[in-house]
Amino acid sequence: MAYRRTPAVQARLDAQAGVIVHAATRVLSRAGFAGLSMAAVAAEAGVATGTVYKHFSGKSELMTAVFREVVGREVAAVARAAGSVVEGEPVSDAPRGAVERVVAATETFAARALKNPKLAYVLLAEPVDTTVDAERLRFRRAFTDLYEAAVADGVADGQLPPQNPRTTAAGLVGAMGEVLVGPLAQEQQSEAVIPELVGFALRALGFREPAADTTDRR
Repeated sequence: MAYRRTPAVQARLDAQAGVIVHAATRVLSRAGFAGLSMAAVAAEAGVATGTVYKHFSGKSELMTAVFREVVGREVAAVARAAGSVVEGEPVSDAPRGAVERVVAATETFAARALKNPKLAYVLLAEPVDTTVDAERLRFRRAFTDLYEAAVADGVADGQLPPQNPRTTAAGLVGAMGEVLVGPLAQEQQSEAVIPELVGFALRALGFREPAADTTDRR
């Protein structure tokens, strides 16, 4: 008869796996992907190296778990800032206009990346193996989806000129990642790049401020 884990045992195992994932995230924040090892994660988590292997077959599987947790958290933060749907519910107190949503998403994405440049560099650009790189593509698609929804709404209500929302969204996400790579690789926390990214995003959308009313009302 096959052994079946009790709910209590499974809960303990899940909790231990969570501790290991959090420890791996801290190691990545200090040393990047190149400095991550199962032994380093075990030391950070306060467990034996064999315990880490009990939960994860190797570095790639552990990194995949880290990506899914960290990226999920980042996507949720940007979605909330941009007023997108989070866990099936709209965020009612966030900006509603398409341009405001794109600006909020861009500011939040960049600001959060710059607060933890080493980890953000891992997520965006550091050379990794093919398994982890697949998770990176999912990361980019998730952010592209957020931008696409905002751009589509802007086109539909006439706030933005006609365009392919998916193409624009993918271009914005790719360009932001490229612009941030330099500061992140140098572990800079300068927020000066954020308004420049916002300005670029608005130009890429084709957004134009309404012309000022110069009518003489005397």
